[in-house]
Amino acid sequence: MMSPRSVAVVLLLLLAAAVPSTASNAKDDEEEDLQYLMDNADDIPASDPDEWLQEGSSSSSDDDLLQDDESEPDDLPQDQIDETHVVVLTASNFSTFLAARRHVMVEFYAPWCGHCQALAPDYAAAAAHLAAHDDLALAKVDATEDTDLAQKYDVQGFPTILFFIDGVPKDYTGARTKDAIVAWIDKKLGPGVHNLSDLQHAERILAGDDKAVLAFLDTLSGSYSDELAAASRLEDSVNFYQTSSPDVAKLFHIDPAAKRPSVVLLKKEEEKLTFYDGEFKASAIADFVSANKLPLVITLTQETAPSIFDNPIKKQASTLCYFATQILLFAVANESSKFLHIFKEAAKSFKGKLLFVFVERDNEEVGEPVANYFGIAGQETTVLAYTGNEDAKKFFLDGEVSLDAITKFAEGFLEDKLTPFYKSEPVPESNDGDVKIVVGKNLDQIVLDESKDVLLEIYAPWCGHCQALEPTYNKLAKHLRGIDSLIIAKMDGTTNEHPRAKPDGFPTILFYPAGKKSFEPITFEGDRTVVEMYKFIKKHAGIPFKLKRPDSSATQAGSTESPTSSEREKNSGTTSLKDEL
Repeated sequence: MMSPRSVAVVLLLLLAAAVPSTASNAKDDEEEDLQYLMDNADDIPASDPDEWLQEGSSSSSDDDLLQDDESEPDDLPQDQIDETHVVVLTASNFSTFLAARRHVMVEFYAPWCGHCQALAPDYAAAAAHLAAHDDLALAKVDATEDTDLAQKYDVQGFPTILFFIDGVPKDYTGARTKDAIVAWIDKKLGPGVHNLSDLQHAERILAGDDKAVLAFLDTLSGSYSDELAAASRLEDSVNFYQTSSPDVAKLFHIDPAAKRPSVVLLKKEEEKLTFYDGEFKASAIADFVSANKLPLVITLTQETAPSIFDNPIKKQASTLCYFATQILLFAVANESSKFLHIFKEAAKSFKGKLLFVFVERDNEEVGEPVANYFGIAGQETTVLAYTGNEDAKKFFLDGEVSLDAITKFAEGFLEDKLTPFYKSEPVPESNDGDVKIVVGKNLDQIVLDESKDVLLEIYAPWCGHCQALEPTYNKLAKHLRGIDSLIIAKMDGTTNEHPRAKPDGFPTILFYPAGKKSFEPITFEGDRTVVEMYKFIKKHAGIPFKLKRPDSSATQAGSTESPTSSEREKNSGTTSLKDEL
């Protein structure tokens, strides 16, 4: 019988022997995982949306919608849809085609997009239904091929549908069905201008319309009337009228002796009259109406919210990209009188360039939710600039709220001289791990680098699903760390924010393909395993890649080659349990 001391010695020897064995097994398992990915890599071609989803996969995403046996008859396979009347446009023929037709609807699509695939039969049917119109066409652009064209028209998601009238784009706001598309276009092609010939009718318009546009013309037909009608179709919320009667013109405050054509916008607001003095072209008139139809300062309510956040007043961010913009004043009700007159005075210099909005901070119906959305705490009067829902950048005015300060702040905003505010942790001093740490302040540099494919996990520290994903995500990053064109990253979504990385719950996993950072990221919605995430990356990568086994010279000097998994199973006498990828 062994003495207690002998037993202790034996246990120590066993433990000493077990340590390298455990490390070796872990390394072997890791190599098996990597080998599995390498063995299957050739079956998952880069940028191939048609064949990557392997049999047995339990999930699909919006980008990969699989037909089932119970599809309705209208859900035709893509190659059976009759798109005879849908014109295919590219960068080479886009401008000339739009110049040759007054009305063109254009769908910007991506071949892999499930929503685009669902729209295709209805869009084709609408095109066939409207084919008899000589001056109308329905067309489509593959935005993944003609990326410059998509960027020019600020395509942020798929499908994006624009309706061009004389080359001027307008968002399609109807449903994605054949009947809805046809009805929407028919309304745009119908008469948009009403004739006013007698005073009684004119007086009813003045009494009933909150806003109205009147053109004083020599005749109610011809080129000027056509331009006015085209302008009316670009502006949905204001009624357009025309008259050749001096008496009607006088009633609308136009001098009967004025040079024709003359245009006036009337509103039931503090600023009642606004006269147009620009070129008599549809797009210019529509821009004038859009810029002047609202008061100098709009008070945010449930009723005014759509006209504020959907208003087409634009700030030019570059020669190709535009977005809606507002300057917002947050103040509690009993403090508002101190600042509103200053705010209105500042707004006069930016009419048609920026929307000035007053938000009653302590209004529970709208003030509180909007303040919370912008991250405004407390009751202090606050002025911020906001670039709109698509871009979603915000800028805060520092210092006192004065006329001079607001004016300089708005000027800096228009000239892109302000620094946007993002909730952000400090940029990490070291970021050399397999999983790169992203915060609000460095997301542009890491995630939006056009030369890199980037997978970003947005997580919350308290989230159980995020905690469960972490070892798998780390393993994925470790296997792919040798791919120079690929970055695996993560961001704490509770302490960081960025308009191009919006979480839809935790965790949210987003992929940003190289060369396509102007588009919305692609959401990963598959099983959260190394293999499924790898397949997803391989499918959408902008830069194709292949895995390589790590150089054996990196192993410790003097080590022998590891046995294969089958040899280990034979030698162990038992069946080893693999990590199921």
